[in-house]
Amino acid sequence: MCQVFISADPTLYESRARSVRLHGVATSIRLENLFWQVLGEIARRDGMGVPQLCTKLYDELVAERGEVENFASFLRVCCGRYMALQLSGGIPQDASIPIRSLNAQQVLATEGRRTVLAQAA
Repeated sequence: MCQVFISADPTLYESRARSVRLHGVATSIRLENLFWQVLGEIARRDGMGVPQLCTKLYDELVAERGEVENFASFLRVCCGRYMALQLSGGIPQDASIPIRSLNAQQVLATEGRRTVLAQAA
């Protein structure tokens, strides 16, 4: 089992910090390279750069939940959910389809179906 995981390219789990401006304040975010790659894919789908995506996610999170405690962890979870929602069919594998064009409720409904299917197995 572990060979599947330990054979990963070590550059994927090396971390690096990137500077992002959130409302004019330079903020350093440290993530593993794999997460930066996934954020890049998400951003490209909607015609943004990673800094723009981070700002958008931050703003929407603050509007929904208030203060952000651990933004780097939130970004990692976003990447995991993005990949899981692709596997469940909620987000198309075709990266030319913008995420903003998808119906959020329909996408999230696939997440519930995956959980039900996993429990049935």
